[in-house]
Formats: sequence, structure tokens, C-alpha cells
Amino acid sequence: MSGRKRAGSGETPPPDREDESRLGGRLMRYARVGTTVGGLAARLAASRYLGVGLDQDRHASDLRAALGGLKGPLMKAAQLLATIPNAVPDSYAVQFAELQSNAPPMGWPFVRRRMAAELGSDWQSRFASFSHEAAHAASLGQVHKAVHPDGRLLACKLQYPDMRSAVEADLDQLRLALSLYQRSDGAVNMSHIQEELAARLREELDYELEAAHVHLYRLMLKDVAGVHVPEVVGALSTRRLLTMTWLDGGRLLDAVDLSQAKRNAIAHNLFHCWYVPLYRFGVLHGDPHLGNYTVRDDGSVNLLDFGCIRIFESKFIGGVIALYEAIRDGDEAKAVSAYEAWGFTGLSRQTIATLNLWANFIYGPLLEDRPRTINEGDEAERGVYGARVANQVHRDLRQQGGVTPPREFVFMDRAAIGLGSVFMRLGARLNWHALFESLIEGYTEVSMTRRQARAMKSAGVDAPL
Repeated sequence: MSGRKRAGSGETPPPDREDESRLGGRLMRYARVGTTVGGLAARLAASRYLGVGLDQDRHASDLRAALGGLKGPLMKAAQLLATIPNAVPDSYAVQFAELQSNAPPMGWPFVRRRMAAELGSDWQSRFASFSHEAAHAASLGQVHKAVHPDGRLLACKLQYPDMRSAVEADLDQLRLALSLYQRSDGAVNMSHIQEELAARLREELDYELEAAHVHLYRLMLKDVAGVHVPEVVGALSTRRLLTMTWLDGGRLLDAVDLSQAKRNAIAHNLFHCWYVPLYRFGVLHGDPHLGNYTVRDDGSVNLLDFGCIRIFESKFIGGVIALYEAIRDGDEAKAVSAYEAWGFTGLSRQTIATLNLWANFIYGPLLEDRPRTINEGDEAERGVYGARVANQVHRDLRQQGGVTPPREFVFMDRAAIGLGSVFMRLGARLNWHALFESLIEGYTEVSMTRRQARAMKSAGVDAPL
């Protein structure tokens, strides 16, 4: 892969000839999105400025139905917002979390034309076989199972047409929706959240960058037992087509009825799958969606999707570890320093105390040196993970004048909540404290920076800006 790829920058790549953000495509998307969402946004605005009563539960349900019908990037953004604490009210988070990621797949005649556009008119001769039916269809593209001439099973991820137009149109609508919400509820400044969502969604359109991410994860996890990463087939990949080796596995939800020992093993592997890259290399997989990994019979896990990857500077990771140590040791001054390393500015003592409520919740399972479940002692075992704490934090921040989360915070917090929800579904009982302490033992910003630089260079990914 070329070293031109820059992960985590959010730069908009140059347009392609076929799928550039055409004015016509964007206008069509504006029409569809505007018709569907415009009335709902107007209802929200009226409740704020005209005093019209708003049934939040009904409004959230209507918005979920609208986004689910649209599919595409706006639906994906709503799914992301559902797992970012305090980004939207609980009633919206519950509805958004239930959005389905499966979209109607492209039919075979259309797939055939798309594949020809990516690999040439003789593309079928480059496969021993290629399934006409999609194995999986999601918000931005669909996956077809194929066989390489050498016998390897392949997963061919083909992007839907004109996605760049859809992304840009949807991001404009998302910006409007978030600004309306912020005006009605000032607890969280949405500007950096919107910027981060936009950057990650734009990056997900670039399958060459995602291929570089796959190479990066193969390097970072090569010595981690129990985790499998596919291999990119570069000769059969383009910017809108990513071909990888197929990894067999079952749905994680099917594992909830397994024995406690097997569920613990799966959770142990998922923990290392996510956090070895983060604390050893500063790289985060920002989308712990259930469809992004599968489970093998031996309890090992397959990591399948690499579109939403966030790369952090060592200073930020050092701040994450410092905040854990501050909460563990009751060191308020160290907590303040950690928040500043994260990028929070102008924090009052009251705001720091409120943020510490959330930090105690996030780090809580890591503070007890014994096997336990993630949600042990948490009264909110159903619904949105951590809703009770999130409600209190949201209420206090609003009373204190609000806070502006730094961009780096958005997907870090999302991953922690999303993965915690997976551990909760599994009912896993592990010594989270011991697992975490083993990862951060001997951590220094210098050593992490060196490891990160070596891995980036080998994978062809530039360091973050």
C-alpha cells in the first residue's frame, strides 16, 4: 500500500470519476433525506421556539423509522450517536440503537456492472466462482462470497454507487439535526462530535485506506492468540472494492447460551482484540458493532470490518491511563491533568466532578481485582448501557453550562460503551483489573510512539496529524 494514506485525519479524498460527489446525486439525496427528516426536525424546532409540546418517545420512534427506510450514511451516523453518552436523549438513543444495519442488496445485474467498473469487463475470469447473492448487505456496501483460482475463499466488499454524494448530503442533514438538538439542550456542544463523525464516515468510503487498516491490524495482533484478521487480496481490490480472505464463524449473539467458561473465553479474546492495539499502538477500532466480528467454535474471534479506525497520539493514550490511575488512587489533580491531555479545556471543579462520575462508571470494572461481570451492581441491566449514570451526567452538565468534548473523546467513549455492552450480553465474568493492568504495565509514551511508527510504516499508513 502507498504511504500516502493518512488514517484519522478526516481529509476528504479526491473524487473518483464514477462516484464523485456529483451535484445531481447530492440534490437527489437532499430531496429524499429532506422530505423524510425535514418534518421531524421542524417538529423538534417548534417544540423549542413555539412552545409546542413534543412527545420525545414518539418523535424518536418516527425518526428511527425514517432513518431505517433511508439506509445509508445518515442511518449509520444515528447508530453511532446511540452509543456516544449524552449525545442524544435516552429515548432517541434507545430507538437509534435498534436501527438495523442490513440494507436491501444490489441485484446481480447491477453487481455485475459494478464489478466490471472496478476490475474490468473480464472480471469473472479472475475468480473460480462468485456468488450472485450478497452474503451481507450494510449501510455503505455489501459483501459477496467468492473463490480465488488458488482455492481460497474470499469476501468481496463492494461499495454501493454514488456513496460520496450520499455521505455529503447526509452529513449536511446531520449537521442541521445536531445543531437543532444543541439549541434545545446545551449540555454537550455537538461541534466536535459532528466533525469526528464526518471524518470517519468519509474515511469509510476509501477501501484502499481500509485495506491499509487490515494490514495494520494483522501486524498489531499477529502475536495475540484467539484473534483472527483476514488477509487483503490486493490484486482484486480497488478504492471501492475490498477483497479479503473469508473467515468462517458464527454470530456472537448465538454464543449467549454457551457455558460460562466459553463465554468468558470469547470475552477475553474480544478484550485483547480491541485493547492490545489501543494501549500498545494507539489504534482504536471505533465500531464494536455485533456484525463486525464472528466467533469460532474454539472461542476465538474474527475481526471483519476495518472502516472505522481511529489513531491517537501517545499523549492521549497516556491521558487515558492517567485518568484510570487517578480514579483508582483518588488523585483529583491527576484527573485534571488527564482531562487536559484528552483535550478538554476550561473545566470548572464542578464539571470535573461531573466528568469523574462518568469516569468512575467506565473504569469501575477495572478497579476491583477479582472476577466479576461488567455490569455488576448496576441497576440498569436492560436498555441503554449506563443510562442511569448518563442521565445524571447529562443533567449536571446542562446545569453547569455544558461541555465541549474533544474529537478524540468521541470514538474512545463509544468503543468503551459498545464493547462493554457486548461483555454484558455475554454475561462474562473476568478479572478486568488484571487484564487491564497487564496491558498498561511498563507503558511509556516514547515506547508506544516507536511501536506505532514502525507499524504505520509497515502497513503504509501515515501517522495521525
